[in-house]
Amino acid sequence: MKKELNVTEKPIETAVLIGVINKQQNEALAFEYLEELAFLAETYGVETKKTFTQKLEKADKATFIGKGKLADVKAYIIENKISVVIFDDELSPSQQRNLETELGVKIIDRTNLILEIFSQRAQTAHARTQVELARQKYLLPRLTGMWTHLERQRGGTGTRGGAGEKEIETDRRISRDRIAQLQEDLRIIDKQMATQRKNRGEFVRVALVGYTNVGKSTIMNLISKSEVFAENKLFATLDTTVRKVTIENLFFLLCDTVGFIRKLPTQLVESFKSTLDEVREADLLIHVVDISHPNFEDHINVVKQTLIDIGAGDKPTILVFNKIDAFTYVKKDEDDLTPATKENLSLDELKNTWMKDLNETCLFISAQQKNNIVDFKKAIYDKVKAIHIKRFPYNNLFY
Repeated sequence: MKKELNVTEKPIETAVLIGVINKQQNEALAFEYLEELAFLAETYGVETKKTFTQKLEKADKATFIGKGKLADVKAYIIENKISVVIFDDELSPSQQRNLETELGVKIIDRTNLILEIFSQRAQTAHARTQVELARQKYLLPRLTGMWTHLERQRGGTGTRGGAGEKEIETDRRISRDRIAQLQEDLRIIDKQMATQRKNRGEFVRVALVGYTNVGKSTIMNLISKSEVFAENKLFATLDTTVRKVTIENLFFLLCDTVGFIRKLPTQLVESFKSTLDEVREADLLIHVVDISHPNFEDHINVVKQTLIDIGAGDKPTILVFNKIDAFTYVKKDEDDLTPATKENLSLDELKNTWMKDLNETCLFISAQQKNNIVDFKKAIYDKVKAIHIKRFPYNNLFY
């Protein structure tokens, strides 16, 4: 007789989120950022129970937030059996240690949360190497007092440095050795990928860029008729996908890239060099925006600044406002004489604001519902054809 296995589901971790209000971000902005942090937490698999904010001129050196607010957070954690506290800003190693000691639960900052999500999402050896390198760089200064995640990597008394070597020094040495090895692995992979890009022949390269979760992979699937993983979560795409695409009689290469986000950890930008090289070396960018998101204008600015930071801010661009099917607005009553806000503008009214003065090609589509896709494809065709004629004037093979 077979024994029945008792499979118990792992309980969902619960979290509180903490953000600060200061000169750089007012109360409204702080809450917007905490909403995004809650979405990040959900993507990671953590349920948010409460958010805390505090007005601070500058962060407390020891615990980031003040003693009074820390006491409030601790009381809530104990009463509600909270297992994780997530901060919207990056904590110093000493702040993280002090908070873990004071609150007695796991402390995660925004950078660590994004790194953990990237770890969950990385599929290929290349992406896993990139993420692991970023994680090791983040963890190195934070090894003191952390969980002994390196314990199994450490040998017995025969490790270099002998039995007298301090445990923390051993951990740091292992981490540095690991970083050196990952950097070498990545150097080899990056070299291979650079060779692949050079061998793509006389094709115009087009890269999809945008904030995370705006629908880039859905557009990729629609245009290239491929099956790139797409879902309504942050960072669904980490691995760069390149497809040969045909529109009418014109061939070009289309690349789907990792989404950008506010405060993208510098460790990730450094590690994802070869992925971002796809953007740097592209002839044309398709900047995808989720127009149904209340903060889509902020997202545009974050992406534009990130493109400038990686040296791709001057590329020819098609600005695509996606998810028009999900766009909503609050219609004002006829007798309401108060000035209209952004929330009161219909899509047609929005098109007649700053968007009509843009120098770049601007389109409004729904990739999910396949709205305005014919115009979208024509805009790509015209741009790619113009680049192709300029780049390869004697090659009329593709048009």
